[in-house]
Amino acid sequence: MAVFEHNIDKKNVFPDEKGILNLNKYSLEKDLNKNIEILNQIFKDDDTLIQRQFQNQVDKSIKCCAFFINGMVNNILVNENIIKPIMTNSLIKRSCRTLDDIESQILFANDVQKSEDLNEIIQSVLYGDTALIVDGSNSVLIINSIGWQMKAISEPDAEKSLRGSHEGFTESILVNTSLIRRRIKNSDLKFKFQVFGTRSNTKACICYIDSLVDKKILDELNRRLSIIDLDGVLDSNYIVEIIKDSKLSLFKTVGVTERPDSVAGKLLEGRIAILVDGSPEVLTVPYLFIENFQASDDYYVNFYFSSIGRILRVLSFFITMSIPAVYLALIDFHKEMIPTSLAVSIVQSRLGVPFPSIVECMLMLLIFEIIREAGMRMPSNIGQALSLVGALVIGEAAVTANIISAPVIIIVATTAITGLINTKIKGASITIRFIFIILASVIGLYGYVFGIIGLIIHLLSIKSFGVNYTSQMTSINMQDAKDIFVRAPWWYMKKRPNFISKDIIRKGESGD
Repeated sequence: MAVFEHNIDKKNVFPDEKGILNLNKYSLEKDLNKNIEILNQIFKDDDTLIQRQFQNQVDKSIKCCAFFINGMVNNILVNENIIKPIMTNSLIKRSCRTLDDIESQILFANDVQKSEDLNEIIQSVLYGDTALIVDGSNSVLIINSIGWQMKAISEPDAEKSLRGSHEGFTESILVNTSLIRRRIKNSDLKFKFQVFGTRSNTKACICYIDSLVDKKILDELNRRLSIIDLDGVLDSNYIVEIIKDSKLSLFKTVGVTERPDSVAGKLLEGRIAILVDGSPEVLTVPYLFIENFQASDDYYVNFYFSSIGRILRVLSFFITMSIPAVYLALIDFHKEMIPTSLAVSIVQSRLGVPFPSIVECMLMLLIFEIIREAGMRMPSNIGQALSLVGALVIGEAAVTANIISAPVIIIVATTAITGLINTKIKGASITIRFIFIILASVIGLYGYVFGIIGLIIHLLSIKSFGVNYTSQMTSINMQDAKDIFVRAPWWYMKKRPNFISKDIIRKGESGD
């Protein structure tokens, strides 16, 4: 160890005051034992590191050492494609080109890279590659030997589709890129890898079609990604909160999906996808308001049925936000607007109820959100039963005990059902719903109208990477309107969104 300490620059190899290794300026030496000691010191107290020293059976002066992480590699690949060929080959000779000869003539691996960068070597080993050190060379061969276990490809639970593809992204970034590549077999499809997190060193990938993407949006995305300074990035949402526009807004300005077909469709419109290793959720930018109401099924079924479904999703969004507030405004401030028979029925149902209407609504909505959250967190085999039975029992008991009136149960049930239709915008609709309730309970329908006006102004003020959040909805271009509230037939949608893609004409199409 004395030799090791004499030859190593400690300020470059050992951790700094934050505990992070600084390896940028250090180069490996040509002595195998010294290089082994360096890597052993870097991985000190890590029992998952496997160090396999071996030599050629014919020329014992050819000494090698393979470094890899146990559980991250395919052991068969390491044994059969790396160690065995080097040990048994009788033609290899020791020289200054031994490492190059091993790379070009001996190894059977399909992905081999020579590197002298210690940082790159360490990150590759940690990701599942094998580092091969050869005595007499200060370079290392990084050999692809990834073999860690991963989840099988399956349909995402949150985005089930009756028609079309049933594949979903996994936690492996390489599998996810292949799922996209299978759908877009074009050399214009680009994948640019980056690393985030000073400690987690998480791989991320920027994906786009070069001939369609707006370079200004791409440059802006790269600028925002460059300012990320976190010690760990464990999920794509870590990136979302930093790169999104209007950070305090309730609405998403960065899309999230687990469906490869959805990402492929957005890439073909000129959007950009961000994949994060370890997360099955892929980000897409720019993201517009109308995308909250679009579903994959819209493009796999007849355009009549898909248009009806989209209209229902838009109406459900306004219903789930509005119906409790309108109900409170009518019964507390505008009773004259309620038909007489309905007003009498509501009054009779409220006889003996001790709470004001706003307390009833707020209480029942809060209870519903608690039941919904409990159903999500519990095991799936009892979560659905809990949600259904809990809602029925509590609602029936509350009405029977004259704690809550029956009309409120109907209002809350309608609100809950319509709110569950649009899961993409669930968080915003819940918050806006409570804001509208408070406004309506203070000044009636005027408060509700003021809330709607404020919501519209807010939506019009939001941008997503320089693109207006409501671009398609406020456009007077008929071509833009063909995929907003309805889905027009494919033969009518002849252009891509012109606010994103620089090539707005779809291939093989022409016209307005």
